[in-house]
Amino acid sequence: MTLSANQLKTEIIYPSSDGKPMAESDPARDYLIYAVEALDIYFQDRNDVYVSGNLFVYYKKGIPSAVVAPDVFVVFEVDKKKRVSYKVWEEGGKVPNFILEITSASTQENDEEDKPKKYSLLGVQEYFQYDPTGDYLNPRLKGSYLFEGKYQPITSNFLPDGVSSFHSEVLGLDLRLIDGELRFFNPQTGRKLLSHKEAEQARQDAIPKLLELGLSVEQVASALSLPVDKVRRFVQKS
Repeated sequence: MTLSANQLKTEIIYPSSDGKPMAESDPARDYLIYAVEALDIYFQDRNDVYVSGNLFVYYKKGIPSAVVAPDVFVVFEVDKKKRVSYKVWEEGGKVPNFILEITSASTQENDEEDKPKKYSLLGVQEYFQYDPTGDYLNPRLKGSYLFEGKYQPITSNFLPDGVSSFHSEVLGLDLRLIDGELRFFNPQTGRKLLSHKEAEQARQDAIPKLLELGLSVEQVASALSLPVDKVRRFVQKS
């Protein structure tokens, strides 16, 4: 029996996982989750922005070893949808515009040396690093932007309260260290970006304040985008 050329081709597998844990420490995992959730919420109304983290990004078709797995990344001008991996050639050649790596003992050398070279060659516009424990990076938060194929440092600003702040032109957001903790801020409003858990807690905390102002249960529910029954249960408990 004669086999066709297609039958002779070996299927190329692009794994969606390497079997390793998402993060090697609680701080690294917590900040990875915070960053992905906060940015996802911030861009939730844009269907052309994809936010993800700890996901394989394949950048050369037919070569599964040509892969990176940024802790946090944002891609503009692609569909917002769920993916098991990100294949650049299936996304119109779009590579991540912004990458954040959460540095730890096992990733320090890679984050400082190998990844910047690879990301610059890919054309990643901004590359940030954050060290949750303060043991591996000095300063703990670093940012750089791509200029003529090489990364140049982003200068931090010190706010009146002494907080170190880096502005991301790509995201239109500020990255700040608040008592050593990384947080994203909207420079237009001055507000901190919240994770899903933080946003839920903020809504819960706002219920009694709005009720004290004389708003009805229905008005509070509408203002906080909460079900009316949830606000009623809060009133009954209090």
